[in-house]
Amino acid sequence: MLKTAFQRYINNFRGFTREIWILTFITFINRAGTMVLPFLSKYLKEDLHFSYSQVGWIMFFFGSGSIIGSWLGGKLSDKIGFYKIMIFSLFTTGVLLFCIQFITSFVGLCLGMFVLMIIADMFRPAMFVSIGAYAKPENRTRALTLVRLAINLGFAAGPALGGLIIMGIGYRGLFWIDGSTCILAILIFWIKVKEKKKSPFIDKKNPDDVLTHSVFKDKPFMIFLFTCLVSGVLFFQVFTTIPLFHKEQFNLTEFQTGLLLTMNGLMIFFLEMPIVSYVERHHISKVKVVAIGSFLMAISLFLMLINTWVGILIIMMLFMTFGEMFAFPFSNSVALSRAPKGHEGRYMAIYTMSFSSAHIISAKMGMEIIEYFGYQMNWLVMGMLGLLGMLSGIWVIRLIKQENR
Repeated sequence: MLKTAFQRYINNFRGFTREIWILTFITFINRAGTMVLPFLSKYLKEDLHFSYSQVGWIMFFFGSGSIIGSWLGGKLSDKIGFYKIMIFSLFTTGVLLFCIQFITSFVGLCLGMFVLMIIADMFRPAMFVSIGAYAKPENRTRALTLVRLAINLGFAAGPALGGLIIMGIGYRGLFWIDGSTCILAILIFWIKVKEKKKSPFIDKKNPDDVLTHSVFKDKPFMIFLFTCLVSGVLFFQVFTTIPLFHKEQFNLTEFQTGLLLTMNGLMIFFLEMPIVSYVERHHISKVKVVAIGSFLMAISLFLMLINTWVGILIIMMLFMTFGEMFAFPFSNSVALSRAPKGHEGRYMAIYTMSFSSAHIISAKMGMEIIEYFGYQMNWLVMGMLGLLGMLSGIWVIRLIKQENR
């Protein structure tokens, strides 16, 4: 029985091209080194002694840069190719991370984070387009999931290690390690993967599909982006307000916060691919799964209202993790599947911009609510927002059914 279950799990990883495996490997290296993000709000608050409002503003510029970078990355991927954008973005990001640790002023960090994220988030839409180019159509959702597994396995290793580095040599060490892994990852990609102008897996029946309308006139897609935005806002609380809450309400150390994030990453590593395979085998609506993900995240934030028992943080993380496994891999796939051939970059740019916007809203809104009304009000507002995301997902399902009649 155990052997059969293990074999079934392994079968989920078959059928990928060599390039997808290399992309997965460099993503893991990069994400394992991304130790700055989970501790950024704590670094700004506790090491540089900024107020909640100032932390919110720095994260606002962080997210604003991310929006512009996502748009630029998608636009340029369609114009000059994803390969060049990926190499430029990750290499330059590594160099900028070395530099930004030396900036300690409020205005300097606002500008520094803004520029850093413009360059860094050009990578994301380019990476999604590369998956479209290197993966067979029938494997695309699983390929997206495989890369997400690498991201989460990296996050599983990164935060706990990051917490130990902070306790040992301080926050500066994080910037050096993060920058080094960016450069190492993209050098491996450049050496091992050759540029591919066009996918060999294009739609043979409609090889010359063109974009006949603006992305913004695709009504189901635009409403679907609201569901993505909401799930992003809720999830990014894990990196902005929740680490501060851990410290202030329960006096957790950075290492303990890191362990909770490690649990999240390990659960995703073992469970996400089987969930994706199950949904694909049974032809369950991907939009429906994303809506359920938003609902589970809402429950997760409502659970934070129970603030007298430390065990609630584990239960909350379980709900958040399942919400993430339902929402994120399938939202990637829905966005990519709605894009006409040759315009994937544009669609994936708008899609990644929704998550960049979520960064801004999650940090700024969360910090401001906490500043004026406290943590309890923040969990209540975020939970209600999650329910709205679920309802917008149900609306999209109905619109797509009308399209297909």
